[in-house]
Amino acid sequence: MVQGTQADYEAMSGKASPGSPAWNEQDLQTMYAYMEAINNDLSETGEFVDGQGLAEPAKTRTVTLGDDGKAVITDGPYSETKELMAGYWVLECESLERVTEIADRITRCPQPEGAPDYPVVIRPILEGAGDIC
Repeated sequence: MVQGTQADYEAMSGKASPGSPAWNEQDLQTMYAYMEAINNDLSETGEFVDGQGLAEPAKTRTVTLGDDGKAVITDGPYSETKELMAGYWVLECESLERVTEIADRITRCPQPEGAPDYPVVIRPILEGAGDIC
C-alpha cells in the first residue's frame, strides 16, 4: 500500500502547498511510466494480481454507527487524518523478501524535489478464518 494526503493529490494537479510542491505534466508522466513499468514487470513474472490508484481523500466517505444505532455519514477529507491509502498492489510472491524488494522499488518512484516521501506498507492477506486467531 502507498500513502498520500489531500495536499499531495492537489500538488499532482498543479496546486502547491507548504508540504507538497506543484507537479507539472512531465512529473506526472514520469511517475505514471515508472509505475506502469513496475506493473508490467510484475505481470510478466506472474506476481501481479491487482493494483489500483485510489481517488483523492476529498472523495472519501466514512460510515460509522452513531450512538442512536443509525448510520453517521461523513464526506470529504478530515483535518485529523494525515495520510490515507493512495493506492495498492495485490501480489502473489514466493517470500516476504521478494515483496520487500518490490516495495523498495516502489519507494524510488520519481517525484518533484521536495515532495514528501511515504513508506510502502506491506500487509499479508488472510487466507482463511484460521489465520485470524
